[in-house]
Amino acid sequence: MAAVDSFPLLLREIGRSCSSYIETLALVGAFYIAKTCLSLLGDAYTLIRVHFVPRLLRKADFVKLYGKWAIVTGCTSGIGKAYADELASCGVNVILISRNREKLEAVAKDLEESHQIETTIVVADFSHGREVYPSIAKALEGKEIGILVNNAGVFHLGCFTTLSEQHIWDLINVNVGAANMMVHLVLPGMVQRKKGAIVNVSSLSCIHPSPEMTAYSASKAYLDHFSRALYYEYAPKGIFVQSLIPGFIHTKMIKHISLFSKESLFVPSAEEYARQAVTTLGVAKRTTGYWPHTIMLMFGRHLPEWLWFWGIKRVHPAEKRTD
Repeated sequence: MAAVDSFPLLLREIGRSCSSYIETLALVGAFYIAKTCLSLLGDAYTLIRVHFVPRLLRKADFVKLYGKWAIVTGCTSGIGKAYADELASCGVNVILISRNREKLEAVAKDLEESHQIETTIVVADFSHGREVYPSIAKALEGKEIGILVNNAGVFHLGCFTTLSEQHIWDLINVNVGAANMMVHLVLPGMVQRKKGAIVNVSSLSCIHPSPEMTAYSASKAYLDHFSRALYYEYAPKGIFVQSLIPGFIHTKMIKHISLFSKESLFVPSAEEYARQAVTTLGVAKRTTGYWPHTIMLMFGRHLPEWLWFWGIKRVHPAEKRTD
């Protein structure tokens, strides 16, 4: 009988001793919920401020804000071509840099006829390394470069050991080296004029390590960090630097992936993407440029790495270049 009576007493004693721990856990839970709610509110505010408010306003006068000329690398197709067209529609003259002369001439002719602006073409293969930059520097002489869009890139899929030595050097020279050297060429003039804008096209793959595109995602993470650091370094001198981190765009790079073979809300055309991305120039220092991709970013950065890895393995594009 005594043993029976003591059991409820034991439960009460256990409850008293645990009450402080329960209260602590409740406070931790409340703090986490409050933090998550505030984060979601902040994300919602950013989504509206960056992607919707600018589209309600008039197009920015990029010539007045930054300068008469823009440089776009990797501009003969995809994002680069569409972004060049958007800048030209705003009255900005465009310097087109890519490795294929025929395609460059076709894009230049189209821009001049459609928007009555001036163009200059520069044939350069960034995979050749430092030897291409003297000719680029000569072509830029005497021009007020207001905007630089570093879009040229190379993509290789596969485990790291399957990449050839040339593939690795291409990733270094095109994805990393070209952006650094182009910024190095134009930034002094921007600082002298106390105005200018630099857009480095990274990728949504930069938010987590991405297996089977290891070197590619690492190069895009480099661009993202490079852009963000450069922003804080040169914003006080009147230079706006943007890290643009798009998700999948319906271009030739991914057209053979069954999952993304058709345009959709989350896989826009290059033209639709560029139309929205240009409106974020001068507004957000780090953005996807496209509001559905921003929603993907919000979820993606909270995904555990194992789930991100699982998603990456569902995608199997072949190697492509965007210049």
